[in-house]
Amino acid sequence: MRIIVLSTLKAFWEEHPEYLDAKEPALAWHRHALRANWPAPADVKRDFGSASILRDGRAVFNLAGNKYRLVVWINYAYRVGYIRFIGTHAQYDQTDAQTI
Repeated sequence: MRIIVLSTLKAFWEEHPEYLDAKEPALAWHRHALRANWPAPADVKRDFGSASILRDGRAVFNLAGNKYRLVVWINYAYRVGYIRFIGTHAQYDQTDAQTI
C-alpha cells in the first residue's frame, strides 16, 4: 500500500506533546500498512480484526490499546491509503468519519 499524508500522524504528536504516546503505535501501523496488500475491505479486517470498515472506502483503526483512533480512506483498486484523521476517542466522537 502507498500511504499518503504521513505528516498528519507526525503533526498529531509533535504539535501536542501530551499525545506523544501515540507515536510508536502510529508508526507501527504505518510500517504495517506500507507492506500490506489490501485489495478489499476483508483484507483490512484480516490484518486488523478490530478495524471498523465504513462506507466509501473508509476504515477506522484503534491505536495504542484503543486509546486513539485513526481514520484512513482507502482506494482499494489503486492500493492507496489517505490518512484523514488521528485523535483520541473523545475527539473521534466529535467528528463524522464518513465526511472527514
